Amino acid sequence: MAAVRNILFIMADQLRADYLSCTGHPTLQTPHMDALAKRGVLFDRAYCQAPVCGPSRMSFYTGRYMTSHGATYNNVPLRATELTLGDYLRPLGYRVALVGKTHMKSDDEGMKRLGVDPKSSLGVLISECGFEPVERDDGLHPNQLLDPDLAYNTWLRNKGYVSDNPWHDFANAAEGPDGEILSGWYMRNANLPARIREEDSETPYMTDRAIDFIRESGDRPWCLHLSYIKPHWPYIAPAPYHNMYGIDQILPAHRREAERQNPHPVVEAFMQHEESVNFCRDEVRETVIPAYMGLVKQLDDHLGRLFAFLEASGRMQDTLIVLTSDHGDYLGDHWLGEKELFHEESVRIPMIVCHPDAAADATRGRVDHAFVEAIDLIPTFLEAAGGAPQPHRLEGRSLLPRLFGQGAAHWRDAAFSECDYAFRPARQTLNLPPDRARAYMVRTDRWKYIAYDGFRPQLFDLRDDPGEYTDLGESPDHAAIRADLAARLFDWLRQRRIRTTLSDAEVEKRTGTAKARGMLFGVW
Repeated sequence: MAAVRNILFIMADQLRADYLSCTGHPTLQTPHMDALAKRGVLFDRAYCQAPVCGPSRMSFYTGRYMTSHGATYNNVPLRATELTLGDYLRPLGYRVALVGKTHMKSDDEGMKRLGVDPKSSLGVLISECGFEPVERDDGLHPNQLLDPDLAYNTWLRNKGYVSDNPWHDFANAAEGPDGEILSGWYMRNANLPARIREEDSETPYMTDRAIDFIRESGDRPWCLHLSYIKPHWPYIAPAPYHNMYGIDQILPAHRREAERQNPHPVVEAFMQHEESVNFCRDEVRETVIPAYMGLVKQLDDHLGRLFAFLEASGRMQDTLIVLTSDHGDYLGDHWLGEKELFHEESVRIPMIVCHPDAAADATRGRVDHAFVEAIDLIPTFLEAAGGAPQPHRLEGRSLLPRLFGQGAAHWRDAAFSECDYAFRPARQTLNLPPDRARAYMVRTDRWKYIAYDGFRPQLFDLRDDPGEYTDLGESPDHAAIRADLAARLFDWLRQRRIRTTLSDAEVEKRTGTAKARGMLFGVW
């Protein structure tokens, strides 16, 4: 098996694992993502390490759990000293670039302490999570936070969309009967078409930037992180995608009235968030979800265009392709909106991996039920590129053995995820200090156990209750199971990679050598 020439790492923001036709959605057809799954392996039990944009992505980009990398929420800086994907692949000759979103906040204080100029070549890489920023666009540009140099806005103005903020006024807004702007921030407008030609909206724009990068890179090996902004809110799609799906084509809400009768205190606090209160209403779900589906369909169509370009240019034959998401979206399931908590709708992610080598032919089209985590991608890329493993830093495992049909033995039997909800109103509702708003999930084949700092745990029996409707966190019949899973979680916490500056092999070499180096302590 030869090292792969290129790596295409595709992420769609807030794409649910069950919103692809190849993962079972009955009415939303995604033929191009399905075709990729037939060319590769679909991992149907893949989990993010934190179901919110920033910390989830930092786990993807560092190969480390949230507890290890420390960037626990959106806009919490990632330490300047944390190694990221580019640090692992660039020494192997890869151009490691970004088109789209990272949601990374740079550690400006850390760079200042180290004497790194943020505008230097090194400073730019540290500030951009290790990526060469071909075009970074985190996809949320309200007028209050608008970057005057946003490339997409400049491009839109050159296309004739005249506005101080065409991202909002055209790409993420509809038009009223008298020409008034109806903001996409308001979910009541989600059933209306965005005020933009489809070919000028965000998904085709980012696809074009990716194609430009691949074409411009020529024969140089590259790793491109193509990070799509949609179907993340604002939930608004251009025509014809805005009304491609109707009310009769949306999934019924995954929720039961009993979930609201005696909810866990943290879940109850999240139920009081505005997005949750609104998504409890059928009118909201019936307005938003068809638009969400349209955005997924638009994504699939442009992925088809990208894959056709790769095929025509010969790159499909030498490029490792990954398609995934940073987290899901409740969309009203379990009486919740947004993400962050640990129901499958939020924490499980789509994961398709397609390796070009003939060694992977035996597994093409396979659905793999193993537990896979976001942190597995960097070890996968590193091995695929011919690099040496670095287990003293990286906490995931390479997926290549599973792609090559060698993965039956010695694989993990649980997945873990974390939550820091200190920045959310739920913490204030619960009267918690910021350092106590923590939660941890361990998910085994049958059980999902969730530990909350300061509150009772939750437990779900996924064999008998796959919908996660019945919380067994206080069931006396399940006390022993909860104790076993709590011990499992504690064991996991003790295994974090904290000695990152020295490999285990170097530790082995140094062990017991003090006397040979003249250190005669304890000698009579």
